[in-house]
Amino acid sequence: MPDFKPMKSILVRPSGPEAHQGILHFGTHRSRCALGYGGVTARKKEGDGKTPLGRFALRRIWFRPDRIMHPVSMLPTVEISQKSGWCDDEHHALYNRPVSRPCAARHEYLWRHDRLYDVFFELGINDAPPQKGKGSALFLHLQKNNFNPTLGCIAVNYATMGFLLRHATPDTHIEITEKF
Repeated sequence: MPDFKPMKSILVRPSGPEAHQGILHFGTHRSRCALGYGGVTARKKEGDGKTPLGRFALRRIWFRPDRIMHPVSMLPTVEISQKSGWCDDEHHALYNRPVSRPCAARHEYLWRHDRLYDVFFELGINDAPPQKGKGSALFLHLQKNNFNPTLGCIAVNYATMGFLLRHATPDTHIEITEKF
């Protein structure tokens, strides 16, 4: 029996005539992905609509238990509730952190009507510790409407999300680059 070698890098790069079109590679898996409407950047700013370049940890998997069965993964998981939010208010002490709603600070709702956040990976971007204005709520989540651009996240289809959930380990990271 061959030795199992865990895949360590999810590689993402722009690929297409529009700035938000990308490709994701993870081991033998290849798929389309959507990036931020502004493309990629080395200098991420809150609200710029760009996906940050760099190498980032996969922190946790978040999921809606009313829509998705508990993911089988080696990564920690968090159930999304109707009170789940993520602070994107760069002037608040909880910037780029999960919050419980209601929350006085500006925040994103994680319990969404669309299916974008039915299951997603929390990415370790600007979180150790967060720097004001350097980007918040950056996830690897589900795509919608044939890979429409995101606000800076990476979006994949259900098949790719399933593959990532099954094969990502605590040592796996995501590398967003302009070429590979």
